Amino acid sequence: MKKTLLAAFSVLFGVSIVAQQQRAYDGVTINDQGDPQYSTFSLCAIDPAAKQSGAAVTTRVPFVGRAVPHVRAGVGAVCTQASTRVENGREGLDLLAKGVEPKDALAQLLAADPQRESRQVGIIDMQGRTAAHTGTGNSAWAGSKQGLNYTVQANIMVGPEVIEAVAASFESTAASGWPLAERMILALEAGYAKGGDKRWGSLQSAAIKVADPNTPGRGGDNIAVAIEVGEHPDPVAEMKRIYLTTARRLGYRSFSNIDGPDVIELKKMLHALGYWRPTLTEFPAAPARDFGAYDAEAIAAVDKFRLDKGMNYQGNPTGLVDARFIEALRSAYLAKKKGG
Repeated sequence: MKKTLLAAFSVLFGVSIVAQQQRAYDGVTINDQGDPQYSTFSLCAIDPAAKQSGAAVTTRVPFVGRAVPHVRAGVGAVCTQASTRVENGREGLDLLAKGVEPKDALAQLLAADPQRESRQVGIIDMQGRTAAHTGTGNSAWAGSKQGLNYTVQANIMVGPEVIEAVAASFESTAASGWPLAERMILALEAGYAKGGDKRWGSLQSAAIKVADPNTPGRGGDNIAVAIEVGEHPDPVAEMKRIYLTTARRLGYRSFSNIDGPDVIELKKMLHALGYWRPTLTEFPAAPARDFGAYDAEAIAAVDKFRLDKGMNYQGNPTGLVDARFIEALRSAYLAKKKGG
């Protein structure tokens, strides 16, 4: 009995060791050939007017941005996924840079690859020419779709509706004038909304890279946008939030024309301290309706108070009324009242 239990334990322990060997430190499964398994859906696209090329991707595997999306300014974009041969990204861009058309570049990448039927690759150059490969060994649903200035590819999807949604979204924004990165993120969002990768419950990630010859980037890499959400319950939404916030695009915050009794209180204290309408003899007990509007006059008074109190910190927006400002204003107001 003890020998049987020991043998069973040895088998389980051996299986555990193998499983550990087939998973990278970041949690990505590695196959017997050493390729990371990024089954996923992605989008390669260009904006001819802006001369930008982009690659965007999301999957139910962590840290997808490390392996799948590849871009180069003035050259194009490549996404390499499924049983991911990461080198396809660099080598594909090298071929495009030499003037090789995407279909021929893809053929060269796959020609000597014994694992080509487990690969999925999408390529686009700056002329909008595209090529895609979905090996027969990819798990269903798997496929791709090409259109004007884009190629979308996917595997282990809930169905073809995912790439159809990505394509439809990207095409619908063609005349919008919006940045390429925004159009691509919105397209991935549309595919994600259709169900995306069918491995629900797994860890998720998303990434986007956009190259622009007119943007120096970091160290001359010409990368205008590079966002990676390594793991998140809703990675596309988080990527969108990061992009909108850092680019200050419409939608990153809510705003309105502020008015109300708190603005009246603000003006009352600023008046008492001589910052708002100092020529007004006395603040009225029943203020007029316009007293409740946070207008340019009130904003100027707030900014003057901040400046005088040494609170004009770098990065503060105009007319900032935050907790630190309110504490300083109340202290100054009370001191004024006590002093008569």
